[in-house]
Amino acid sequence: MSPSKKQVITLTYSAFIAGLCSIIYELLIATTASYFLGDSVKYFSITIGIYMAAMGMGSYVSKFIDRDILVKFIKAELALGLLGGLSIPALYFAYAYTKSFLPFFFFFTVAIGFLIGLEIPFLTRLMEQHNQLKVNIANILSFDYLGALLATICFPFVLLPFFGVYQSSLIFGLINMSIGFVVLIVFGEKVGDQNSKLKTITSIFTVGLALFITFSDYFLDHWDQNLYEDRIVYSEHSKYQRIILTKGRDDIRLFLDGNLQFSSTDEHRYHEALVHVPFAISSVPMRKVLLLGAGDGLAIRELLKHDEVKEVTLVDLDRKIIELAKNNHYITSLNQRSLFSDKVNIVISDAFSFLADNTEPFDLIICDLPDPNNNALARLYSKQFYKLAGKNLFPGGLLVTQATSPYFASKAFWSIAKTVAAGGFPYTYPYHALVPSFGDWGFVVASKRELDIGRPLVTIETKFLDQQNFANLFSFDKDITEENIQINMLDRPILLSYYLRGWEHYAR
Repeated sequence: MSPSKKQVITLTYSAFIAGLCSIIYELLIATTASYFLGDSVKYFSITIGIYMAAMGMGSYVSKFIDRDILVKFIKAELALGLLGGLSIPALYFAYAYTKSFLPFFFFFTVAIGFLIGLEIPFLTRLMEQHNQLKVNIANILSFDYLGALLATICFPFVLLPFFGVYQSSLIFGLINMSIGFVVLIVFGEKVGDQNSKLKTITSIFTVGLALFITFSDYFLDHWDQNLYEDRIVYSEHSKYQRIILTKGRDDIRLFLDGNLQFSSTDEHRYHEALVHVPFAISSVPMRKVLLLGAGDGLAIRELLKHDEVKEVTLVDLDRKIIELAKNNHYITSLNQRSLFSDKVNIVISDAFSFLADNTEPFDLIICDLPDPNNNALARLYSKQFYKLAGKNLFPGGLLVTQATSPYFASKAFWSIAKTVAAGGFPYTYPYHALVPSFGDWGFVVASKRELDIGRPLVTIETKFLDQQNFANLFSFDKDITEENIQINMLDRPILLSYYLRGWEHYAR
């Protein structure tokens, strides 16, 4: 192969890897910001906007660079590989150990975008001696876009499920470094005196990133432990979320993406309020129950206390949660191995999709879904979602949903209550219970027929709920009631804004 052809192939390879890595870095930064700060639409939008603007700045600045284009291209790629590779570890560090996450976020987004903006102009100019301008632009852009396509396919199906965002950034930093190695080998003579120095820098950066990958589990364990008060006894990054189980003296806690799901010291308060209230006020038997979320099996434990329940369908998106609830001895001691009951049918599916496809109605639907702290979850509290739920109920059937805290996020709570009513349930009954690990926590039970909440019938053994305190659940103080609240719609998720504003106020 002639030297000229080797150089063309090398530069084409560089364009492909550049396109691949540029999209990956953008997706990783936006995903990490949405993990930590919520509101994925907001942070993906901000990331894309800043990223594109920074790329424009890089492209504009490139016209002022006339000398040593090849050397400057190599240096830009080395800097890009290092910054891109370390961007997510740096953002993890900023979130856990500083109060400067957003400055780190903006710095890496701008710096990486700027360096990527230099790539295409540099590559096009380096190809001038081999082809006409129109051929160069067509070749460089086509391979750059092909790399971008591969990145968008790999990210959701390979990188997140198997490596997570932390290791993915380091891996693609190494892939980015390969440009430096290949260009230095093929263009060694043209690089001249700086060849040896640049090879040394490339080797040092590559070894550094490789060491970060080697010790990534160690760093992540320390990072996780810094965020949680108690000892971590289980940690895994599933396809959908980071799962953490901690153990204190007598307290087992489950966290998903850093958000507390339950504490063993008081989870009975939450689950008794969620499950037994609809049974206490229903005038029809609850034989067939649909449980959306709640893959930990704690709500099923409460459901199985009712002899009238003959069938429970559990729908959870994350198979790893089901496996944890079945196999982890800390969880099985709490849920009393409820997932192994013959009455329980487990379906791994998205709650919205299940309701849309299901044809068999239920007597009771319980929505024990995570809080609406991002757009993907906010859709599960929309008017359209509750309309679907209503279509999946027998006449006289009930729906109950957890509805976040009426104290900490009162607008979000009352928006959920109003949205349930707009979804086809004319009779809604908001209620709440004190769960110390969460605070004052809210629920909404709803029906298409009027219910008599004044004469509950609590017939099973409980730790918290009884005939005496039942009425208190439906009483709200004046300072946690809200008016002029909007309905949460699928195409306008106002609930997310209510939720984030409410919790942000108390997180300061």
